[in-house]
Amino acid sequence: MRADSPVWLPVQEELLGNVGADFGAPSCFDEFDDEALFEEFHLSRPCIGFILDAARIGMKKLALKNPTLSVDAMVMVALNYYAHGVSSPCVLQRVGQCPTDCLATMNTVSRVIESMSDQFISFPLTLVAQRKVALKIKNYCRIPNVLGVLGAAHFKIRASPYETDTFRGFVNTLGYTSVVSQIICDSDGNILSVEKCCVGSTFEQELWESSFKGREMEEEIHGAFWVIAGKGYNLSKHVLTPVAEPANDSETRFNEAHAKIHDVMRTMLGSMKRRFRCLNQLGFAQENSLAKKFNVIKACSVLHNIAKKFSVPPPPDAGNIEPLHPGKQRAESEINPEALKARQKLISANFLNVSSSRNTTSKGFAEEDVSEAGLLTVSGSNEEVQNVDP
Repeated sequence: MRADSPVWLPVQEELLGNVGADFGAPSCFDEFDDEALFEEFHLSRPCIGFILDAARIGMKKLALKNPTLSVDAMVMVALNYYAHGVSSPCVLQRVGQCPTDCLATMNTVSRVIESMSDQFISFPLTLVAQRKVALKIKNYCRIPNVLGVLGAAHFKIRASPYETDTFRGFVNTLGYTSVVSQIICDSDGNILSVEKCCVGSTFEQELWESSFKGREMEEEIHGAFWVIAGKGYNLSKHVLTPVAEPANDSETRFNEAHAKIHDVMRTMLGSMKRRFRCLNQLGFAQENSLAKKFNVIKACSVLHNIAKKFSVPPPPDAGNIEPLHPGKQRAESEINPEALKARQKLISANFLNVSSSRNTTSKGFAEEDVSEAGLLTVSGSNEEVQNVDP
């Protein structure tokens, strides 16, 4: 495998600051060639170097007492576990750790990486940043004034069927046990927000209403923008869902555009679960242990964004990617009439006529991610968003 050139170095000094003699120091990762490095950790050498430098800072802040492993070795154990969901014997042998100690090491590193989320998971807050994100999404699917794609991400766990009440709470709409987190991503598959870690039976709308980002959007702290969401969410002035029963060509075209951008979430989750296979099975969980599960989810979200910035492709597809979970859509008569009016205004302004000429290139997902989702990207002009009133 080729070593991808990092594309994030201009921000490295700002993010990491002065880290002293440890910055860029030799590490135990140097013992792997590039191909073996990707096989064991699903990341490239420059990407791992960046993660390692950041983790060294975080470990100093954590101030561990009498650690048995070096920071490099702890990060190696954690990245290997994230990549495969189990610890490789060859990695454990290199660092001299027993399998029984791996979980504690992984939990410690997860806390450190999760603590870096403010630097690496960023929702657009300024009007300039919001317009930039919204314009890119509009160029991709023709829907204007959208800040991101909203979804409920399920991660499998094991729960004992003998503990009936607890077990029932973890069973999701597809019939297996999971925990669920709320994620918002942009049209390139970068994670903009990750919140919550609830039992799998939690409804998407409940996640949204109880989340910080949901309250901020509905209170218009982020202005008059939308997030794209599926049938499990209620249409509102800031949550844009598909039309339940399209009555004309305009509504059909809107639904097609909505499905196209909404599918970015499925593709992003599939890419992240292929790179970090620990997310395919997070182990046993009780409600009082969800915080540790969320640390792993959030750490993998941070690493996902870093990997994308370093242009590291995910491993090849090893199986089918689970679709987004189905949800019940409310009847049109039960929806806020102001929200219905706002959606109809958007459809009338943007989907009455089909553009006669469309470009077919985009700087979105890597080719293998886009083709996997069956997406065709569209890039438009460099016009700015002038009107952000949905």
